[in-house]
Amino acid sequence: MKTLNRSLCYKIFSTAIVVLLALAFAFPLYWIITGSFKTGRAINAAAPQWWPQEWVLDNYRTLFSRQKAPLWELHIPFTNLAVTGPSLPAALRWLTNTVFMAVTSMLLTCVTAAMAGYALAKKRFAGRTLLFSLIVCAMALPKQVILIPLLREMSALNLYNTIWAVILPIVGWPFGVFLIKQFAEGIPGEMMEAARIDGAGEWKTFLSVALPMIKPGIGALAIFTFISSWNDYFMQLIMLTSTGNLTISLGIAKLQSENSTDFGLIMAGASLAAIPIITVFLIFQKYFTKGITMGAVKG
Repeated sequence: MKTLNRSLCYKIFSTAIVVLLALAFAFPLYWIITGSFKTGRAINAAAPQWWPQEWVLDNYRTLFSRQKAPLWELHIPFTNLAVTGPSLPAALRWLTNTVFMAVTSMLLTCVTAAMAGYALAKKRFAGRTLLFSLIVCAMALPKQVILIPLLREMSALNLYNTIWAVILPIVGWPFGVFLIKQFAEGIPGEMMEAARIDGAGEWKTFLSVALPMIKPGIGALAIFTFISSWNDYFMQLIMLTSTGNLTISLGIAKLQSENSTDFGLIMAGASLAAIPIITVFLIFQKYFTKGITMGAVKG
């Protein structure tokens, strides 16, 4: 009976802690969403309104009416001509740019990291240890150290002030290669040998044997890459300048005046920007939690 009481007390205490932590983590999102529907007076009031007394859409109207921009622009190579799409609120263009940047970075990073991590884990070639050591050392470098070389490189490739100037530096993320390599280390060599005996080539072995086994790691890397590229405000600030190429975070910052801050407009933009991140996390949540669990066991 004493052991049962201790177990019940522990369960109640742990549940209460989890609920409190969940509320603490969810409260900022709740405050942003409800604040986007508040009036300016309610937002700046001395006594906070935990629930809007008056629901308004003025912040979203301001967000979608300040500026206009074409939905897409296609520049014809070797000419000064460009084909533009229909004109829409600039906020939708900024959101489209951000989604395209994050999704493209996620896909390219997962593809390149999966192949590189598999090769470093299961292939034996000259310079393998040195190459992996360089990747580990690159993980220790803060992005601010290599920002100027990246800026000059993008300028030399005529990619400055394009969305690709933000995508390509993320694709070579050393952490992605390191993460997938750790997962690929757990692939049994017997399975790969059996695939080769059955006549499978390198691509067939990779796609049919290795890829399904490292799928949880790829799912975790997809979330990490998506969130990292979405929140990389400093890189976006340096690489993007024109209104049509801005991301949602840069666009919201540009709408602010120098002498005042419209918190309602910021909250409306933040609520709009949070939708894709929450959606991606819900889609990849199973792989994310499984990837963390497998990584913990392997460590």
